[in-house]
Amino acid sequence: MPHLQFEVNKPLKDKEKEDFIEFVKNTFSSVMKTDTGHIAVSLREFPLNSLSLGRAKKNEYVCLMNLDVREGRSSKQKRELVKKYMEGVENFLKIKVHNQYLTITSHSGSDFNLFEKPLEEWLENDKPIS
Repeated sequence: MPHLQFEVNKPLKDKEKEDFIEFVKNTFSSVMKTDTGHIAVSLREFPLNSLSLGRAKKNEYVCLMNLDVREGRSSKQKRELVKKYMEGVENFLKIKVHNQYLTITSHSGSDFNLFEKPLEEWLENDKPIS
């Protein structure tokens, strides 16, 4: 159950949030070859001066991303996801790619828990809650 976290230092409209979250889920599903029913997304808004990225100029918007995913994804998949998310942040949220930073942390499936059960290890085209 990936937990995909996005932090921005700008106010967003509800429609922007909804469209972006849908993009995040569908992109993860496509790149990582999994269903969408178990994908968790956090989109947090902070005041302008509450986030910092060294390469961003003063008073510029930034986006910090942390993706917690199950082990087993290839470096190629991860890099594709990074590129797509950064392009998506620029397109949907209007934050320049150079003002974004993303980390990926891999966990065993048992680290991800639903009420019913922990998830199993990732397999291509899996449907973990079906």
